Formats: sequence, C-alpha cells, structure tokens
Amino acid sequence: MTLSSVALLAALTPETVALLSRGLTAAVGLFVAVQAYRGFRRNGVRKMRWLALGVALLTTGAFLAVAAAERLGAGVGYILLVRNLLTVAGLAAVLYALLVD
Repeated sequence: MTLSSVALLAALTPETVALLSRGLTAAVGLFVAVQAYRGFRRNGVRKMRWLALGVALLTTGAFLAVAAAERLGAGVGYILLVRNLLTVAGLAAVLYALLVD
C-alpha cells in the first residue's frame, strides 16, 4: 500500500463509509428507476411507470428523506419511521406493478 492509500483509509470513518454506501445505492437505484421510466415512455406500459416509482422510492427517495431528516435534527425514531414508510410505499408500488394487468 502506498502512503496515500493508507492516509485515505485512515480518513474514512464508519459514518463516511455508511454515507458513501447509501449514496452509491441511491445512485444505482436512480439509474434503474430512470431506465424503467424510459421503458414506460418508449412502450407506454403502465407497469414500468409503477416499477420506476417503486425503485426510486426504495433507493433514492429513502436516501434523500433520511438525509433531510438528519439535517433537520430529527431523532432516530423519526428517521426510522420516514425510512420505513418510504420502503413500504416503494414496495407497494413494485407490487402494484407486478399484479396489475
């Protein structure tokens, strides 16, 4: 390992690693949601719109809501509540996409 690699690893706190991993999940989820929405726009299949919404809520929506709640100084209970409500809403949208004809 080089000196710069060691310095980088030493600078990474657990909070930084958690933020980076949540951010990467949000970015990949947003990419998947955009691709599903593009599929909806191209083919007009409503299921793809609901799938896009569900994936966006599960990943990017949860990331942004938790970041906003933390920024506003909300307690852990409120942050978990917001995250879980968005997870339920995202899963409901994905379920709707799978079940509706």
